[in-house]
Amino acid sequence: MSPLDLLKINVNDHTEKKNGLTYLSWAWAWAEALKADPKATFKVEMFDGTPLMPVGGSFMVWITVTMFDKPMTCMLPVLDYRNKPISTPNSFDVNTSIMRCLVKAIAMHGLGLYIYAGEDTPPDEVRTEEPEKKIVKIETPTAIAEVEVDTANMQLFADSMIQFVGICENEDALKSYWKANHPQLETLKAFDKTLYTTVLARFTEAKANFIKD
Repeated sequence: MSPLDLLKINVNDHTEKKNGLTYLSWAWAWAEALKADPKATFKVEMFDGTPLMPVGGSFMVWITVTMFDKPMTCMLPVLDYRNKPISTPNSFDVNTSIMRCLVKAIAMHGLGLYIYAGEDTPPDEVRTEEPEKKIVKIETPTAIAEVEVDTANMQLFADSMIQFVGICENEDALKSYWKANHPQLETLKAFDKTLYTTVLARFTEAKANFIKD
């Protein structure tokens, strides 16, 4: 099985809706991941001994799923039942976010990805060509480095940044999240300046609204 096969799988019988959002069973998703690639692994990223990365008074979890010898990392805020960031999460909150982030990282490899695109069913036809990639030049304090980036991953990163603004509760959270993702943002700027400007404009607009309030 390959990522192209995973993209075609209809996962609807293994989902549930809560507060208008669709959630895929993590146990079923991981079982499918192992069927597709018995060597699949996932890793909970740690920050000073904890799975939580503080961001402006709330927290994020990060999960890396490796399938087909390719690691894919996703992040997810720790949210309450209203999908609002939690400032003092308990162990249940953290575990729930980790499992949901696991499903999101698996989706980066193809399984259930159409849910995140807002579609009801997987596409009838999946392109068979290799993912589009591009070499970009990133300027560092000491040199200019060439980095190969995946077009789809850059678009998903930009979408994730924009979506985070919607659940951000204050200006500090905006600043912290932007700073935490600065390396990826620099890559995005080199890859597609228009897309980077769109993300920047959304953050700038949200910051202005917080100041106004």
